[in-house]
Amino acid sequence: MPSLVVHYAFVGLLAATVLGAAFDRRSLLLSLVVVTIPDVDAFVALFSQFGHRTATTNLVIPAILAGVLAIDSYVREESYVRSRWGAYGVRVAWFCVVVYAVGHVLFDAVTGGANLLWPIHDEFYVFRGKLELSSQRGIVQTFVDWNTGGGANDGGGGPSLQSIGNTSTVQMDTGVDPTPGQREPENVDRIFPVARGGWQLYLLVTGTLATAARFVFGHDLPEE
Repeated sequence: MPSLVVHYAFVGLLAATVLGAAFDRRSLLLSLVVVTIPDVDAFVALFSQFGHRTATTNLVIPAILAGVLAIDSYVREESYVRSRWGAYGVRVAWFCVVVYAVGHVLFDAVTGGANLLWPIHDEFYVFRGKLELSSQRGIVQTFVDWNTGGGANDGGGGPSLQSIGNTSTVQMDTGVDPTPGQREPENVDRIFPVARGGWQLYLLVTGTLATAARFVFGHDLPEE
């Protein structure tokens, strides 16, 4: 899974391109706080295996937040968010929900695995696949398995959303808990990753530069 700083760079890139006029230091800081929250469950392992890497890293929490925000925005006669923070607050609130789900949980699911529906369904899933153009087979993709017969499709893969176990079988080490499920030795090596792989370093650099550039150049063209 990507490190927290890679999550930050990705969210900064999203904020710089999606928030529009609502992009400022306050909205960026809030979105960075939100994308940090899913990693809180890494500390659960210090006390219990139950909920480790699942208690906050799931899609149930952002789904509930989206439901509450939708009720406030479209059902209530007067929106609390809009009345207090205006259109700026509504846009930032929805962006934070997206940040939680897309900027962290689903990002983890495509890079290492996440317990997407915990506690409703205790299962870690990883999303894998490929999309390519073949001179003999045409468009080949394995992200969505259209073969209902259960066999492999033309891309040679099975279902793209693959189960890798549940909380009793999947133990993900972190710098906080480097030896999950085992007694921690005195000289344990605590590793806090920054970039694991060239693509993560690339995203870290480009996302950081894009966010910084957004502050410098804004979104208005200079007067000529």
